[in-house]
Amino acid sequence: MSVADEEAALLGLAPVAPDRTVAYGPHPDQIVDLYLPRAAGGEGVTGGERAAEGARAQAAGPPLVVLLHGGFWRAAYDRRHLSPLAAELAGRGLPVALAEYRRVGAGGGAPQTFDDVTAGLAAAVRALPGGGGPVLVGHSAGGQLALLAAARPGTRVSRVLAVSPVADLARAHALGLSNGAVAELLGDGPGLAERIAAADPACHPPAGVPVTILHGTDDPDVPLDLSRRYAAHSPGTTDLHELPGVGHYGPVTPGSPSCHTLFAQLHRTCST
Repeated sequence: MSVADEEAALLGLAPVAPDRTVAYGPHPDQIVDLYLPRAAGGEGVTGGERAAEGARAQAAGPPLVVLLHGGFWRAAYDRRHLSPLAAELAGRGLPVALAEYRRVGAGGGAPQTFDDVTAGLAAAVRALPGGGGPVLVGHSAGGQLALLAAARPGTRVSRVLAVSPVADLARAHALGLSNGAVAELLGDGPGLAERIAAADPACHPPAGVPVTILHGTDDPDVPLDLSRRYAAHSPGTTDLHELPGVGHYGPVTPGSPSCHTLFAQLHRTCST
């Protein structure tokens, strides 16, 4: 698949409805979709059997995977394009929470967006605990949110898997990514440099939390340099995997070769 075809391949997948949805606040975007784990060959089980299977996974199964979508923090992009990935992971036996959050243009921006991620993570863990601490998986801007959330005091996360993340906000702002998306998120004007530093994952690597980054070498939306810069700031806890010839969307598109790399990383993470 060419880099140019990756976005169309992902957005061309039909959204997959969750097993249930929980709210963590009054705003319509303060919700988390839950996908209950299925054993291999579990297609066709009844709703009651599926619920019982999910309950068993909560008690002693693999850790909960919490997905955070991207879209440069803007309201025009929501979680639905990651629902096929959530369903695929559930089909591989993992409990999955696909979190929504307030975004720029619909009640979001700093600090609301950051607070929603923390609250959504807590709600997901209450609803579908899994075994051990949750694994945060964030794509693009969702990668920035995952890395920052893992560094916030009191947040219990076992590991972060960031895919094509906006991992260095200062660099992203300097490059003017997505027509100034960083300034939109944080509010342009006096004090922006300080606000960027406060929200920049590169300035706040999560203490004691292992981080794995998957980033395509041909990503046209979020340059690989941002992940390299992040890894340079946290060499002891960050494992950067550069994916040759891969663009921005391939690693989160079920069926693509680079998405199999994501599956392999998650399998390794959830088995340790």
